Amino acid sequence: MNFKKTLTTLFLFALATAISFAQEKASPAKTAEGTAGGSKITINYSSPAVKGRMIWGDLVPLGQVWRAGANEATTFTTSKDILIEGQKLPAGTYSFFIIPNEGTSTMIFNKVAQQWGAFNYDSKEDQLRVNVPSQQTSNMEERLVYEVKPDRFEIRWEYGKAEAKIAPAN
Repeated sequence: MNFKKTLTTLFLFALATAISFAQEKASPAKTAEGTAGGSKITINYSSPAVKGRMIWGDLVPLGQVWRAGANEATTFTTSKDILIEGQKLPAGTYSFFIIPNEGTSTMIFNKVAQQWGAFNYDSKEDQLRVNVPSQQTSNMEERLVYEVKPDRFEIRWEYGKAEAKIAPAN
């Protein structure tokens, strides 16, 4: 009887462990929030891992539109009108894309907020495009990360980093 209980307990433990691992996503959903330019900024994205791969110029091709995350397109929400790199972005939610390049990358805020990846991306729906410096860093970021700071937001992954300045749109 004790053997049967032990076997049942082990089976249930193994089943619970298997379900737990099955639910863990390769690119978990993340949110970066903060205040910048007097506005609440929220960035929702899926955070893939490097996993020993070369990211920039290989997994993410240079010179092509990238969804700036995994799975669904990353979204960027601002509660008020703001200036990004000196250009006005009206309050609202946008899908966020990047065209990565060496030295300078293009950040894109697209009016079609809910998209899967960049498969149906249409540049005619762009609300704003800004060019920003992109650079190599000495700090390795295993997972894609966004961070909202009082005067800008950053994206970092592997050894790459890009940031855009944010100011009030007075």
